[in-house]
Amino acid sequence: MSTPEPGGPALLDLDEGITQPVSTVRVGIGYQIALFLGQFGLFVALMAPVYVSMQLKAQALVGEDAATVIGSVLPIGAFGALLMNPLAGALSDRTRTRWGRRRPWLVGGVVLFAVALVWIAYAPDVLNLTLGWLLAQIAANATLATLLASFADNVPQVQRGRSSSIIALAQNTAVLAGTYLSVFFVANLPVLFIAPGILAIFLVLVYAFVARDDLPTYPLKKFTWLNLVSSFWTNPIKNPDFAFAWWSRFLIILATFMFTTYRLLYMQEHLGIADAKAATEAVAFGVLLYTVALLVSAALSGWASDRLGRRKVFVGGSTALFAVGLVVLAHAETVTGFYVAEVVMGFAYGIYSAIDTALVVDVLPNADRPGKDLGVINIANALPQSLAPALSLFFLSIGSTHADNYTLMCWAAGAVALLGALVVIPIKRVR
Repeated sequence: MSTPEPGGPALLDLDEGITQPVSTVRVGIGYQIALFLGQFGLFVALMAPVYVSMQLKAQALVGEDAATVIGSVLPIGAFGALLMNPLAGALSDRTRTRWGRRRPWLVGGVVLFAVALVWIAYAPDVLNLTLGWLLAQIAANATLATLLASFADNVPQVQRGRSSSIIALAQNTAVLAGTYLSVFFVANLPVLFIAPGILAIFLVLVYAFVARDDLPTYPLKKFTWLNLVSSFWTNPIKNPDFAFAWWSRFLIILATFMFTTYRLLYMQEHLGIADAKAATEAVAFGVLLYTVALLVSAALSGWASDRLGRRKVFVGGSTALFAVGLVVLAHAETVTGFYVAEVVMGFAYGIYSAIDTALVVDVLPNADRPGKDLGVINIANALPQSLAPALSLFFLSIGSTHADNYTLMCWAAGAVALLGALVVIPIKRVR
């Protein structure tokens, strides 16, 4: 890093040997509100299917074989997310238009996402459901990758803890809203998929036109296919802190989706709530408790992290606490036990999600071109979604002919989360 002039902006040495200013301008309340709205809109539409409505759609199509359908459809969609996240991030870094480099990807991505949700809503069979979900994940993750790159463009380091907590609050409030939407429209699947898509278009557009989207002044490298392929790779030997942050994100997301992919079926098969509406209502109340605990911890921890100048203790400690919540879940025998586990996991994940984005941005190899490296980080969001359903199904099937060994599956998820806490320890660039 170059040494900035006293009172001037920080300077960043680019690969081409050009020194590029990095913004230290603080963002105001207008940007923070728009950031919340954009993340909320996108995640209502993206996560409601993952948590509840895709399971309802699968039951409508195949009945009792819904778990098998979920275990095959969601991984294919996650594979699309895996490809598109780094690709969209890298391409948005290279985009130069009169509207900026991020806006075209934000607007185009969210509109295509809404179209894909319409396809899913009216899918007549599993093949159409699979293709619709693949397109939805591709479009949504193009939007998400660009939105996070825009966050890195706009927010200076001294505000990243609090602004990261805004992202966490928006995303998890969206999960709660999507879950309750499922309760109200459990018998009307088209509305359940399409209404969040329309909301996503509106709110992402708000963010797109509020956020600053200045074009950088450094010259672009000539486009080559090798550069395109490199979008999926950041050298872990040269950037070990980035690599450890990647593995931390990968492991806690894997642990999370090992359970949440089967959350509704857990209620029905492990706790014995056979009625779909009653099980959905119980899941919704559990998510409400989870979100309340998350809101409290996220709001406090983001402020505390910026104040103390520390990230690792928050990220590692909260990941370990999340593992404890999964173990509690493994031995829950009543709905009350499920609610207790949701509170523990919500409190833990609130701290994690409030700080982890700030930690990741702090260790980016090249802060002026964040799209590519944040896309690589987002592989750690997408890849676990591809692996988790099959991994959970493996543990569910051990010692069970009906794939309902939820105790072992939750223990396995807890072990994965604990490992995610341990890999934070070697990170050196942040405290």
